[in-house]
Formats: sequence, C-alpha cells, structure tokens
Amino acid sequence: MKKIFVSGCYDIIHAGHVQFFHEAKALGDHLTVCFASDEILWLHKERRSSIPETHKKGLIAALEIVDDVVIGDNHEVGLDFQDHFRNVKPDILAVTEDDQYADIKKALCEEIGATYLKLPKTPPQFKAVSSSGIVKWIKAPDQAPLRVDFAGGWLDVPRHARDGGFIINCAITPMVSLRDWSYKQRSGLGGSGAWALLNGKSGVDSEIALGVGWQDPAIIRETGLCVWRSGQQPDLYLKRDPSMLKGRLAVFYTGIDHDTPSLSEGERDYDMIVEASKIAADGAERQDLSKLAEGTMRYHQMQLKEGMEPLPVVEGMLAHKYCGGGFGGYALYLFEEQEKRDAFVANNEEALSVEPYLRPIT
Repeated sequence: MKKIFVSGCYDIIHAGHVQFFHEAKALGDHLTVCFASDEILWLHKERRSSIPETHKKGLIAALEIVDDVVIGDNHEVGLDFQDHFRNVKPDILAVTEDDQYADIKKALCEEIGATYLKLPKTPPQFKAVSSSGIVKWIKAPDQAPLRVDFAGGWLDVPRHARDGGFIINCAITPMVSLRDWSYKQRSGLGGSGAWALLNGKSGVDSEIALGVGWQDPAIIRETGLCVWRSGQQPDLYLKRDPSMLKGRLAVFYTGIDHDTPSLSEGERDYDMIVEASKIAADGAERQDLSKLAEGTMRYHQMQLKEGMEPLPVVEGMLAHKYCGGGFGGYALYLFEEQEKRDAFVANNEEALSVEPYLRPIT
C-alpha cells in the first residue's frame, strides 16, 4: 500500500483544498491529512481557528478521498506535523508549489525515506480562494459610505506626496452596498474604495496599483472628518466629529465620467495644493467652517488653473470644487445653512443632498 501524507492549516475547508486532496490521493492508495491544531494556528498564524478543531477533523474525515485525519501540534514552524509523519512513515509527502518550508520538509523526508513531491499547478476547478480571503469576505460590511474631499487631493498618491501637505476628507451617506448604489459610477466619490471594502479588501494596495492614491479606502474605513498627512501610506493626523457639516453638503453631477488614473500625470500646481490643504486642515482642526471653505475654494482655484471648467455659483454656497481628480464626476458644494442647501437640491435634478458620516462606537 502506497501512503500519501499532506499537511496544512485547512482553517476553512473549501473546494481548492478538496481538489488538492484528490490530486494527492491519486498518487497512492492511502491519504493522511494533517491540519494545524488551534494552538499552532494561533502561534504560527496569529489567528483563532474558524471552527473548533474537533469539528474541523470531522469535516475532513467525512471526505471519501481521505483515509485518516490527524492534528499537528509540534511547535516548530513548518513542521507541526512531524510526529505524525514519523509515526505514519508515508511514501510521499505531497505539497503545493508555493510551499514555504521546502528545505526542512525535505530533510524530514530524507530522515524516514519518503519522497518530497510538489504537485504541479493544475487549472482550478473553482475560482481560487484562500481561508484568509474567506474570513475577510465574512467580516466585510453590508454597507459602506462614500466620501467627499475638501483639499489635498493628489497628495495621497505616493509619487506626488509632499512634506507638510495634508488630505482633508469626510465620509458621507447615503451608504452604498453591493446591491444598492444610488450614485453615478466613475463619479469621484471614492466608489472603488467602497467596493473594495464591501468585498472584504483593504483597497489601499489596489488603489495605489492603479496609479492613484489611498485616500478613498482610508477615509471610507475610518469615517468622520479626517486630516491625513501626505505620504506613501495612510497616516491619520486628526479626526473630528463632522457634525458641523450636517445639512451643509450637496454633490452635483457634471454629466461627465470621472477617470482618476488617466489624470494622474497631468500638469498641476502642487505648491498650491499644499497651500490649500494647510488652510482646510486648519479649518477641520479648529472646526471652523469658513476656514474649511476657504481651503476648499483655494483648491478649486488650482483645479481651474489645471484646466477644469468653472462650476456654477449658487446662492448661499460657501465653497465648491470637483471631487477627486476632477474634470467630471461629482462636484462638492458646501453651504452656509441647510435651507440654502435644500433649495439647491430641489432646483437641480443632478444635485443630491449628502450628510457627513461617523461610524457609531460599538
């Protein structure tokens, strides 16, 4: 009888694991599966097991292709299975191509005369997932806010970061979900950051990979009225309760798609962006609405200098600017009082009232 041995965390059993077990079993007659104990998972992966190890053992044992299931509890990283391995004395230790502990596993195989065998990557029968990815998906919220930005946009793009600069933004409602998205898409309100969060991802790395900045996933996850330091990664300088903005915010859709990646290398006055960001940051810190508006308007002056079309001036507004990279999408309007905001929205079908959002403390 040819004995095969496999080991892993197998924290949340999914179809990829089952496919691997099938491929391993095809190498011989008897398949032993070893998974890391709850203690080892905590020590080596710094996370709790998704289900008790007795339940996990029962699930794996229920698979017809599996002949025996054991629990690894050795503390040596990469070799939590070694006592069972020595006891079983298998003919083959089957591993995946991305095995991180090849050297020490090969040494263990040589010790008992087993073959260390990497199974080649084969086309997955199902969309690839991971246990950590499943956990993130389960923990993902059902709804997420979007965001408006007052000043400092582009200073969150790593290659455009400036010492002393800030990014000032605020999470807003109405919320969005994977099933309900009441805003226009490609609109400059941070939709890609919200989409990443709703799908269980941080979004920061993916936004930077697109050639844009990290402010969307950062503020959407944090919520509130926030001031961030310009830099390579999110660095929160201060956070304020955004209640001073209640009843004062509206967004106006320009009718043009917003496409930040295509604008990332455009010519713009970064010194002027830094200047605007400092003014707006001071307004946020002191909760001075007029100062926040001053910084916002200063940023819009830079946008006009960059070549964007002037936005309509409306009664009662304190400031306005294009959201995100501009040249389309939504424009932010900041009003001196709610009555003026509501009148603007009532008289413009492309306008929408939005409210600041601060996640409740639970």
